[in-house]
Amino acid sequence: MSVAFEVLTGVDGAGIGIASLNAPQSLNALSLPMVQALYTHLQAWAEDSRIACVLLRGNGDKAFCAGGEVRSLAQACLDRPGEVPPMAAHFFAAEYRLDYCLHTYPKPLLCWGHGHVLGGGMGLLQAAGVRIVTPNSRLAMPEISIGLYPDVGGSWFLSRLPGRLGLFLGLTGAPINAHDALDLGLADRFMTPDQQESLIEGLLQLNWQEQTALQLNSLLKALQQEALPALPAAQWLPRRQHLDNLLDVGDPVCAWRAIAQLRHQPDTLLDRAAQTMLEGCPLTALLVWQQIARARHLSLAQVFQMEYTISLNCCRHPEFAEGVRARLIDKDQKPHWHWPDISHVPAAVVEAHFNKAWEGRHPLADLTQPLT
Repeated sequence: MSVAFEVLTGVDGAGIGIASLNAPQSLNALSLPMVQALYTHLQAWAEDSRIACVLLRGNGDKAFCAGGEVRSLAQACLDRPGEVPPMAAHFFAAEYRLDYCLHTYPKPLLCWGHGHVLGGGMGLLQAAGVRIVTPNSRLAMPEISIGLYPDVGGSWFLSRLPGRLGLFLGLTGAPINAHDALDLGLADRFMTPDQQESLIEGLLQLNWQEQTALQLNSLLKALQQEALPALPAAQWLPRRQHLDNLLDVGDPVCAWRAIAQLRHQPDTLLDRAAQTMLEGCPLTALLVWQQIARARHLSLAQVFQMEYTISLNCCRHPEFAEGVRARLIDKDQKPHWHWPDISHVPAAVVEAHFNKAWEGRHPLADLTQPLT
């Protein structure tokens, strides 16, 4: 099993549920069985009166979760060009249902986001009630490199970042560190790796019968205070004004060209971000612009319903399968994009990504129904 589950009993008899992603060799990349196991156990814990709190973490030193396991998904797309493989419909529905479950979880839910937290890993972390980052945390939505787009709720959290930072991060896949995550509201607490056991021990010592929120906050605050000397320097908030001015443009083609101007500049962070975008998928950039604009006025459930639509349509078009082939399967790092020039991508192709790709009722139409 690539996810391990255990329940520890606290001093007052309350249970602490711990779910551990257990595929460190793949940086805990999420497969469909892992997603299904998480959903089943988390729902059971939500309904179990003995469980007071849940901690979600990843085994291994390098990553909490480096995204979804997309190789087999892309291969299915290559095998059935122009179609939506059944595997894709199952995977995206299950993953987004899990993310929504975490966003709306009825009990305290903590997520330990160490190391690489990419794509699907961001979906899990951003959905948790208490998002913990560490000195080596590297959070990113790097889908532009594989011809997908920032899904798993990316429309929700990127559209709510200050200024144009959400747009910039979506277009460039630029990573953010723990300080950035706290600054931008993408994390709640900072701790060091050796504090995880102290956190678990503290949770076991709490009295979960009264003043739970006060006790939990005091525990988290005390641990963070000890860890703060290890907090890395901020990267992106100090650059916000520059990026806001740069991306004060009226359409995605202008945004692409504006970021392209950062290439070969002395600021290595900006140079690297521009390089990633320029090597990435132009169609993805157009989808990023649209998803952020559309998500501003959507509910959380509507965001996941929209993303399900976009994701299935990404499987019908050639860019996603080609991006995964180049980056993760053949690893030649030379994707041949169907539309290599952003100004040549037909508007109808972009719009088609937002049209339903199934018959009948939306498979995620029931997301608004709460857990117990």
